[in-house]
Amino acid sequence: MTIVERIQNDIDTNRFMLFMKGNAQFPMCGFSSKVVDILKHLNVEFATADVLQDMELRQAIKEFSDWPTLPQLYIDGKFVGGCDIVMEMFESGELQQLIQGEAS
Repeated sequence: MTIVERIQNDIDTNRFMLFMKGNAQFPMCGFSSKVVDILKHLNVEFATADVLQDMELRQAIKEFSDWPTLPQLYIDGKFVGGCDIVMEMFESGELQQLIQGEAS
């Protein structure tokens, strides 16, 4: 399986997929920690991929999403954004709607 196939498989098999530094139990950067905190606050079950453990993944996910920073959140197979976007969506209520399947 290529790295791109692995990324696509992670996104396809997990409704909520977070590519981050560290993992949900031990985030390794403040931005990743903020997104984890938001998802936990919303009682969302999510999968993570630790880009610090895999340098190929760290580069490939940035190219895959055409987004230069981490973390990166995918919901229902679609790229949502990084920390700032997730925080803004949470504060506006848009993230909660997306999680509940009310947003398109």
